[in-house]
Amino acid sequence: MPSFNDKFNDNLKKYADLVIKVGLNLRAGQRLIINNASTRGVPLHTAPFVHEVARAAYEAGARFVDVIWNDEELLRLRAQLAPRDSAKEYSTWHINGLMNNVENGGAMLSIRSNDPNLFSGLDADFIGAMQQTHLEQFSPVTEAVTINKLNWLVIAASSPKWAAKLFPALSQEEAEAKLWEAIFQITRVDQPDPIAAWETHIRNLHARSKYLTGKQYKALKYTAPGTDLTVGLPDGHKWISAREMAQNGIEFTANMPTEEVFTMPHREQADGVVTAAMPLVYSGILIEDFSLTFEKGRVVKVSAKKGESTLKNMVEADEGASRLGEVALVPYSSPISQRGHLFYDPLIDENAASHLAVGRAYRTNMAGGDELTEAEFMARGGNVSINHVDFMIGSNKMDIDGVKQDGSTEPVMRQGEWAIQLNT
Repeated sequence: MPSFNDKFNDNLKKYADLVIKVGLNLRAGQRLIINNASTRGVPLHTAPFVHEVARAAYEAGARFVDVIWNDEELLRLRAQLAPRDSAKEYSTWHINGLMNNVENGGAMLSIRSNDPNLFSGLDADFIGAMQQTHLEQFSPVTEAVTINKLNWLVIAASSPKWAAKLFPALSQEEAEAKLWEAIFQITRVDQPDPIAAWETHIRNLHARSKYLTGKQYKALKYTAPGTDLTVGLPDGHKWISAREMAQNGIEFTANMPTEEVFTMPHREQADGVVTAAMPLVYSGILIEDFSLTFEKGRVVKVSAKKGESTLKNMVEADEGASRLGEVALVPYSSPISQRGHLFYDPLIDENAASHLAVGRAYRTNMAGGDELTEAEFMARGGNVSINHVDFMIGSNKMDIDGVKQDGSTEPVMRQGEWAIQLNT
C-alpha cells in the first residue's frame, strides 16, 4: 500500500462507499462476506482497503462482515513443491462459509488483486489440474452467482507484484500508487460525484442493452484481421449491462469497472476463427498471440505463441469449456482502452474491448433462464461448464454485424465503435 495522504485516503474511502452503495447496494441487516474466487481468499496486502469496505458496510447497516483471507505465495509454493499426484487435494471450509452466506440472504464481494506472473515457469499440467479441482469444488458458489441468487460484486485493488508488472520502471511504492490511481479513474472514483457519475453510466448502458434485446438478432458476425466468426444467438436471449436484479430483490452492479453489454450465444452455433486482440492471464500463466477455431459451437483448434498448453487445458476443463458462454460488446474508445496499456486481469481488460467467453453461460441472459433445469437450459442453447473465461477480441479494426431473423444484416459496430445511435 502506498504512503497515505489525504487525497489517497479520501479516494480509498469513496471507492469503498461506491462498492457498498452502488456495486452491492447493500441493505441494512444483510451480512457481507469478502473473498477472492481465483485465489481462495483475499490477499493479505489488501487489508487497509478491506477495512474501509467493512467501515462502509457497517455504516450502511450490515449485520456482520466476514473476510476469507489467503496468501498467493502459498499457491505458488504448492505448485512448486507439492507431490505431483496431489492436485485433487482441497479444503472446502471456505465454500461452506460462502454458501451459508448465500442461503442466509447475504451479499458477496470478490476483490481481485493478483500477481499476473504467479505461476510463471511452473508445471502447467499440475496447475491446470489444481485449477480444475478448484472450479469443480467451487461450482455451488458459481451456480448461485450465475442465477443472481444474491447481490454480488467483483472489483480490483492494487498489489505490489501486479503494480510492478504494469509499471516496471517505477519504484514499488510509485507503481502501487499509479495502479491505485488507474483503478480510481476507471471506476469513476476520481470524479466530483462518483455515485452520480455511475447512475448516468448505468442508464446509458441500459439503453443499449434494451435496444439490442429488442432486435433479437439471430446471430452476430465478427470481421477483423485474423477473425471471421459467426456466433448464433438463441431465441429469447437478453442483453444485460451494469445493473441487475438479484433473487433477493436487490438491484446491484456486478462488476466495477464495467463498459460492456453482454448476452449468451447458442452453444452449438459458433463457426469460424477468432484471434485475440490482447493477451490473457489464466491460472497465473500468460497466454499470448492466440486464436480459436470453432465448428458447430465447439473449439476444434487452438493456437498460441505463448501458453498454448494452458490454453488447451482451459478449453478442455470439461465439455462445456470448449463452447462459448458469453458475447460482449465494448467500444474501442472505452476509458480502459484509452489508457493504452494492458492490466493483465480479465475483470478490467474485458472492458477495454469486445470479448467472448468460453464456458458457462449466465442464466439471466435468457428469458426465464433461472427457472430452467440444466437440461432445459442446454436444450434452449445455454452452455454449462465449471469454467467461464473472458478473452478480448475487439479492436479499432473490427466490424460486427447483426444477422436478422430473415438473414439480412445491419451494422452494430464499425471499426470498434457503435454503429447504432440512441437517444439516451
